[in-house]
Amino acid sequence: MTDSKLIDHLFRHQYGKMVAVLTRIFGLHHLETIEDAIQDTFVNASLKWRTGLPDNPEAWLTAAAKNRAIDLLRKLKAESNRLHQMGAGPAAMMLDEMFLDHQIEDSQLRMIFTACHPLLDPRDQIAFALKTVAGFSTREIAAALLLKVETVKKRLSRARKAIQKNDIRFELPDKAALLERLARVHEVLYLIFNEGFHSTQQQLLIRKELCGEAIRLSKLVLKKENLRNGAGYALFALMCFHAARLESRMSANLETIDLRNQDRSQWYRPLIELGDQALSMARSYDDQSVFHLEAAIAVEHLCATSFEATNWRKILGHYQQLYDWTQDKLTLLNIAIVLIQLEENEKARSLLDDIDPAHLEQRAYLFYGVEAEYYKNIGQPQKAIVALDVALQKVTNEAERAYLLKKKNKLQ
Repeated sequence: MTDSKLIDHLFRHQYGKMVAVLTRIFGLHHLETIEDAIQDTFVNASLKWRTGLPDNPEAWLTAAAKNRAIDLLRKLKAESNRLHQMGAGPAAMMLDEMFLDHQIEDSQLRMIFTACHPLLDPRDQIAFALKTVAGFSTREIAAALLLKVETVKKRLSRARKAIQKNDIRFELPDKAALLERLARVHEVLYLIFNEGFHSTQQQLLIRKELCGEAIRLSKLVLKKENLRNGAGYALFALMCFHAARLESRMSANLETIDLRNQDRSQWYRPLIELGDQALSMARSYDDQSVFHLEAAIAVEHLCATSFEATNWRKILGHYQQLYDWTQDKLTLLNIAIVLIQLEENEKARSLLDDIDPAHLEQRAYLFYGVEAEYYKNIGQPQKAIVALDVALQKVTNEAERAYLLKKKNKLQ
């Protein structure tokens, strides 16, 4: 692993942990200072590690972030008496104990549920959680939530002001409040995984470290008996099913491989089996969720011996249920894809006409990619090329661009 890749991996793996632990120590009212300190730590690491990696990069980052936060807060003259004594003695021991594995897990749970606090505007909760829990940039949050970057900046600002105004505490609420926030927590974890599985970054289509972090956080939630429900297990199952296909989605040359052409022998059976177990657990609970339906769709793909053998009719039923639940335009787009596979082209066209690509924001290129498939299916290759040209104008990911260009070239 190159130094830059290691730093990116550690950023995704350590950022949320550092924010959570330092917030527990210094308080939510210093959150921006803490985030700045951690960003500075990774910038310093990228510079200092050019001459050689430390023996334990994770420990180096933890110590550096802790010291940087204390230095910044001293400069701000915040809690000066308490911070002055943190360098040695019992206070230093307390600080070190906060970085033990079980304390880190507790701090991360606090951060996840704090981000989903009901006193925060529901529109702001998820953006704030993606920033603090997973270190998403404003652009990544915008892509995940289909929003403009400026809208995300406003939501993050509102969330921080609401925390100050309402004096929100960094703590786990009682059982009733935990359960009320759980659905939003699951949604945040789903979005973290989804950005890893289908990244909006320019150079990377798949970001395995984000997928792994989302799976780890989901397991962390499921560790707590009072946080277990069908939705949580179904979400974990869904992540396992998708993660099992990661290796087959990119070629050795980092080219995108679509589902039709993936080598199904590369699908990782242990993860599929783990997902099956989790989905079985999900069905033992009374609650239902969108994750149950998405996991059921993933199962159909995994069970099919080939792309042609896929039970598209069953998948269509699941997607229609999902759309009834969410009214989400991306789900509608997926229904159109399935209808194209079923040769129900008029129905697919009708659905496409109901979708405004502008509402998909950074994912708008997907609409035109599907539209191209529709035109190809009805024997109008020139119109398919026009649609692919629009998709190519809108796509930002280089692997996706290459994939779309390859499809266009085959039509010419």
